[in-house]
Amino acid sequence: MKRTDLGIGLYLLAAIVFLIIPIPNSLLDVLLCLNISVSLIVLFNAMFSKEALDMSAFPSILLMTTIFRISLNVSSTKLILGSGDPGKVVQVFGAFVGGGDLVIGVIVFIILIIVQFMVINKGSERVAEVTARFTLDAMPGKQMAIDADLNTGAINDEQAKQRREKLQQESAFFGSMDGAVKYVKGDAAAGLIITAVNIVGGIVMGVLRQSMAIGDAVNKYTILTIGDGLVSQIPSLLISLSTGILVTKASKESDMGEMVFQQLFSIPKVLWVTGGTLIFLGVTTELPWFVFIPFGMILIYLGFLLRNTQSVQAIEEEVDTEESDAQEIRKPENVVSLLQVDPIELEFGYGIIPLADISQGGDLLDRVVMIRRQIALDLGAVVPIIRLRDNIQLNPNQYIIRIKGIQVSEGEILFDHYMAMNPGFVEEEITGIPTFEPSFHLPAIWITEGQRERAESFGYTVVDPPSIIATHLTEVVRSHIAELLTRQDVQSLIDNIKESNSVLVDELVPKLLGIGEIQKVLQNLLREGISIRDLLTIFETLADHASVTRDTDVLTEYVRQSLKRAISNKYFPANETTNVVTLDPKIEQDIMGSVKQTEQGAYLALDPEESQKIINSVKEEVTKMENMGKTPIVITSPIVRMYFKKLTEEYFKDLIVVSYNEVETNVELQSVGMVTV
Repeated sequence: MKRTDLGIGLYLLAAIVFLIIPIPNSLLDVLLCLNISVSLIVLFNAMFSKEALDMSAFPSILLMTTIFRISLNVSSTKLILGSGDPGKVVQVFGAFVGGGDLVIGVIVFIILIIVQFMVINKGSERVAEVTARFTLDAMPGKQMAIDADLNTGAINDEQAKQRREKLQQESAFFGSMDGAVKYVKGDAAAGLIITAVNIVGGIVMGVLRQSMAIGDAVNKYTILTIGDGLVSQIPSLLISLSTGILVTKASKESDMGEMVFQQLFSIPKVLWVTGGTLIFLGVTTELPWFVFIPFGMILIYLGFLLRNTQSVQAIEEEVDTEESDAQEIRKPENVVSLLQVDPIELEFGYGIIPLADISQGGDLLDRVVMIRRQIALDLGAVVPIIRLRDNIQLNPNQYIIRIKGIQVSEGEILFDHYMAMNPGFVEEEITGIPTFEPSFHLPAIWITEGQRERAESFGYTVVDPPSIIATHLTEVVRSHIAELLTRQDVQSLIDNIKESNSVLVDELVPKLLGIGEIQKVLQNLLREGISIRDLLTIFETLADHASVTRDTDVLTEYVRQSLKRAISNKYFPANETTNVVTLDPKIEQDIMGSVKQTEQGAYLALDPEESQKIINSVKEEVTKMENMGKTPIVITSPIVRMYFKKLTEEYFKDLIVVSYNEVETNVELQSVGMVTV
C-alpha cells in the first residue's frame, strides 16, 4: 500500500474512531492543531491554483475534512460535559477571543456563525449550482467546437482527445461541487446545534453533578462551549472560503493573488481619483485628517509610480518588438512550412463564410464531420482532415475543392436561395435562375425561400446551399479516395485489425506482402467503389494467394471474388432482375491474346483499331442502357475483367465491370446487349 493511501485511510479511520472512543485532552489539542493546519493548506491551495481543475479532488477533500471536524467536535463535547477540561486549545480560544467576557464571546461567536452560514455558504452554494448548470449546458457547444477545430486542422487527434477529457473532467468536477457545497452548509448548521446543546448540557452537568452555582456554571461552560465552537468553526470558515474561491475562479493564466493585484492596481487614474477623494474628505470633514490625508497621498504617489513603470515597460516592449522584427528580417526564410500540402481543401469566398461560422448558425463544419463518418462507413477508408479556408480572391459565392493542392472541382451557390431539381415527374414547372447541380452537372434552378414549399409540392427536389456543398465535396472525395489512401493509413488499418487477428497479420505482413503492395490492392478496390471495411476477408484472401503471385492486379481480382456478396448487394438488388451487357467471347479471346507479361506486371497490347471498335461498341450499349434509365453494367469472364476495365476506364470512368465470379448464385441477370465488333 502506498504511504499516501495509508495516510488518507488513517485520517478517515481516526474520524470514525473519535466518534465512539473518548480521547484525552492533550491528544485533542494536537488534533485541533492538525485540523487548523489542513484547513489553511486547503485555503492557500485554492487561492494559488491557476484553475479549478488543479484541485479536482476538492469535493472529496471537503467531505473528509467535514467528517474529521465533526468527530473532533463530538470528542470535545464529551470532555466538556464529562470533566469540564477539553484541553488548552479550547480554553484559550474561549477566553482569548471573548477577552474573558462572556457577552463579548457570545456575540463574536454568533457573528462568526452568521457570516459563515448566511454569506459565504449561501453564496458558494449558489455559485456552485449556477456554474454546474452552465457547464453542463455548454458541453455540446464545446464538443462541437473541438470537432470543428479538428476538422479544420487547428488541432490534431491527440489534442482533441485531451480537450475532450478536460471537458469531461470539468463537467464531473462542477457537478460534484454542486453537491459537495451542501456538506459545508450542513456542517455550519450542525455546529450551531452542537453549541446550543453544549451550553445547556454543560450548565445542567455543572449544577447537578458538580454542585456549582448556576452563575458559575453558565460562565464556565458557556466560555468552554464558545471556545469549542470557535476552534471548530474557524477551520470550517476557512474551508467554506476555499470553496467560494474555487467555484468563483475564472482566470486560467495566473493565481488569484496576481490576478487581483493586476486588476485593482493597474490603472494610475483610479489611484489618483481615490487618493484625491480621501484627501478631500480629510480636509473638508471632521474625519481624522491624520489618517485620510496620508492614505490619499500614498495612493497618489503609487499612481505616479505605476504610470512611470508602465511607460518603461511600454518602451521596452516596443524595443523588443523592433528587435524581433529585425531579427526576423535578417534570418533566412523558413520555407519548410510552405512545402506541406493538405490532402483535401475546401476554399470559399467571403459570401459563404456564414455557412461555416458556428456563431452565425452555420453547420458546414458539422456536415464535414458527417462526410468523413459516412465515407468511413460506406468504403471503410479514413478520409484525411478536410481543411476549410476562406479566400478573398474568389467570387463571394464561389467555392473550389483541391486534392493535394490541385483544384479538381468548383461550384457556385446563391446565398439565401435553394436549388430545385426536376427528377423527371414534376407536375408544373416553377420559375427561377437556371443553373447546374455541381456534383452531377444536372440542370437545376435557384429559387427563393418563399418558393420552396410550392416547388416541393410540384415534385421538385429542393436542397439548401450547405447540402449542395457537402454533397459536391462528398462526391469529389469518393472519386479520389484511392489516391488519398497513404501507406500510413494502411499501417493504421493493419494495426487496427492486428488487435484481434494478430496471427493473420503476422503471416501476411511483411512475409508475403509489403505495406505498399497491400496499399495498391486496397486502392484498386476503392478506385471502383468497392468497400474495404471487411479487411479480415481481404487479408485472408491475400494470405491465401500471395504465395503464388505478387501481382497486385491479380490479387485484386481474387479479393473481389471473395467479396462477391458485398459486390452483388451493391450492384444487384435482391428479388429483382438486373439488366446487364455481356462481352462477345471473340473480344474476350482477342483481349487475352494481347496480354503481355513483364517483370513489372501484365499489360494489354491490343491493336489500336480494334480497341477503338470495342470502345465504340461499349458506347452504343452504354447509351442504350442510359436511355432505358438503367445503370450500365458489363459482365465478363473473371480472367478478362481487369483488362477490359483498364481498356475502358479512360473513356467511361463510372462504367461498372463485374465478372461472373463476383455475382451471387441467387442473383437474376438479363442480358440486354453485347459488346461486339
